[in-house]
Amino acid sequence: MFKIVKRLPIIQSIIAIGFLIIQIICALYLPRVTADIVDIGVRTSNISYIWSKGYLMIALSVFSLLGALCNTFLFSQISYKLGGELRSDIYRKVLSFSKHEFDQIGTSSLITRNTNDVTQVQTLVEGGLKFLILAPAMLIGGIIMTWLLSPALALVFLCTVPILGVSYFVIYRYASPLYAKMQRLLDNLNLFFREGLMGVKVIRAFGKEKEEYEKYKAVNREYTQTYITAGTIMSISIPLVTMLVSLATVFIVWMGGKGVGDGTIETGAIMAAISYSVQILMGFGMLTNVILGIPRGQISAKRIYEVLDMPLSVREPDITVSADKTSLTFENVDFRYQGAEKKTLEDISFTVHGGQTLAIIGSTGDGKSSLVNLISRLYDVEKGCIRIGETDIRHMEQRKLRDLVSFTPQKSTLFFGTIRSNMLEGKSDATDDEIWVALNMAQATEFVRTLPEGLDSPVEKGGGNFSGGQKQRLCIARALLKDAFIYVFDDSFSALDFKTEGAVRTAMCAKLKEAITVIVAQRISTVMNADVIVVLDNGKIAGLGNHETLKETNLVYQEIIDSQFYREAKAV
Repeated sequence: MFKIVKRLPIIQSIIAIGFLIIQIICALYLPRVTADIVDIGVRTSNISYIWSKGYLMIALSVFSLLGALCNTFLFSQISYKLGGELRSDIYRKVLSFSKHEFDQIGTSSLITRNTNDVTQVQTLVEGGLKFLILAPAMLIGGIIMTWLLSPALALVFLCTVPILGVSYFVIYRYASPLYAKMQRLLDNLNLFFREGLMGVKVIRAFGKEKEEYEKYKAVNREYTQTYITAGTIMSISIPLVTMLVSLATVFIVWMGGKGVGDGTIETGAIMAAISYSVQILMGFGMLTNVILGIPRGQISAKRIYEVLDMPLSVREPDITVSADKTSLTFENVDFRYQGAEKKTLEDISFTVHGGQTLAIIGSTGDGKSSLVNLISRLYDVEKGCIRIGETDIRHMEQRKLRDLVSFTPQKSTLFFGTIRSNMLEGKSDATDDEIWVALNMAQATEFVRTLPEGLDSPVEKGGGNFSGGQKQRLCIARALLKDAFIYVFDDSFSALDFKTEGAVRTAMCAKLKEAITVIVAQRISTVMNADVIVVLDNGKIAGLGNHETLKETNLVYQEIIDSQFYREAKAV
């Protein structure tokens, strides 16, 4: 929480606290004025004194109201501004993550931290700034003012406060771990709900609706029970405060009545003490709300700073170097995922020059996508190096490196918006003519022109209003729109038929004649015209060469051909 406090604006916080102090002083002095009216004005029938003190009470009430309005406004402004900054910082940090950090935290947890956790911290700051000052001030101030009126009556509060303090400590001690558990369970709830939404077609196809519902129901039941337990523990605080303060009021009346009879306590002092007991009750009620939020706020702050303070596995170099656009080289590259015992890629070495096409082929799980992810430094290599020209990509600024690479992922990803806004992700200053040229190369012009709004046609979340082939062609068009040196197509033609794929490959030749084209594919027909073909087998290079050489000399490549064509088709 200290890191959260450091983020608060000092001057604005001081001003807000100043208004809060005005509210507290006015509220604490009002019962004293009431006591003076009763003990002096009423007892002596001094009407002018009663009127003068009445005007003072009105003035104190007005100033207390103004103080309350101003500090509430300022504290709300501080907390909501803090929430906005935290969400922006988390999103900015997440954008700098490599895929390793995403794998480590998980998408559902990141969403929870950027929404629910930030809200918990924001609520705690808004209530904490105000009530952690207001409640103790009302408590201590009420005891002091009561002491000035009658030390005997103040002793009642001095006996009550330690009991309340111990009670709150015990409640907090048992509630805090439950709130930590609740946030973890909320991550799981979001995970199951998100997976259910994304995989609803698969769930229905296999008739697993009941099983998936039971899994979600089990987590939801545990979250609900934990919340009920924590809420039950915290709910004890209000009745406890009410009971203790009510008992204190009884003792005040009993002792006050006895004091009035002895002539040692004034009637007005009893009325003021009862008013202070009400203020103390309100103060503890406010404090209860804050204490209720402290465990959740602390856990949420910790989870937020786990993201903000997470060290990046892919870092910017201390000294950046520019690359000459001549070639792409993998030199003795090894790579493994975090925590994995076995290497995903081992001793990968090859070179491809500008104007050439590199094709990567192999069985599922052989590391094809992992290899192309290394080109943009979505992960860093464990051993060896990757060079563009003669420059190790780890010595390049990440933004400049990614400016050289245009990437089409294995999963076609479109963003909510329009076709135009999605295309501009590839090149932000692209004209409509350039967009249409890219769409034409990707064989997407025909279906885009049939849409009523053309480039301004809406794109639903994830491109849900387009077929798999249409999404893939739009993603290819977006990649071709960007002016880059290396174009990576990670199994990006899989949803296209042979005719459309051939047309796309032919159309983009002119655009990519000076660039390096990297194609990950499963089909021999997609890679057979490549200048360099890398055959992967269990993360190692099993073959390197062109189609004619590999089909004659490489057993793994021959097996892939056999699995896709009849033996007679090898001559193709």
